[in-house]
Amino acid sequence: MAVCPILQWPDKRLRTAAAPVDAITDDIRAIWADMVDTMDAMPGQGVGLAAPQIGVVLQLAVVDVTPDRSRRILFANPSVLSASEELHASDEASPCLPGVSAKVKRPKHATIRFLNDQGMVDRRDFQDLEARSILHQIDHLAGRMYFDALGRVKRDMLLRKAAKQRG
Repeated sequence: MAVCPILQWPDKRLRTAAAPVDAITDDIRAIWADMVDTMDAMPGQGVGLAAPQIGVVLQLAVVDVTPDRSRRILFANPSVLSASEELHASDEASPCLPGVSAKVKRPKHATIRFLNDQGMVDRRDFQDLEARSILHQIDHLAGRMYFDALGRVKRDMLLRKAAKQRG
């Protein structure tokens, strides 16, 4: 398939809530394939990508946190059924805002319902980095960026640093 260009902040499409997917078709599978290629080509081996990041404003995302890329998760129309009250802070970043990252608190475990690559409704439990990445992608699908979870001062500092790096 193809490696797609990644939208850069502050592209308005990154703030647009993605539209639901009606059915898993060959066209949807082709978008997923491009997303996987794009994720795999990200510097530092990205662990997830949401369709709006490549300009496709549909509720599609891919995640694979394994070093050997052996556990790909392709999902459409995800929703969080439950999330642990236990939060874990860890660095997050986005190729849409390269060169910066921030500690973000997210649930350690989450149960997600989604449409899988076979067009079936699936429900799975995720934990640790996999849960974090999926929740990060779900935020993208809702038009949110990871830095939205930061306080105003930290968010403003992060955006200024990113703008300075862009030149």
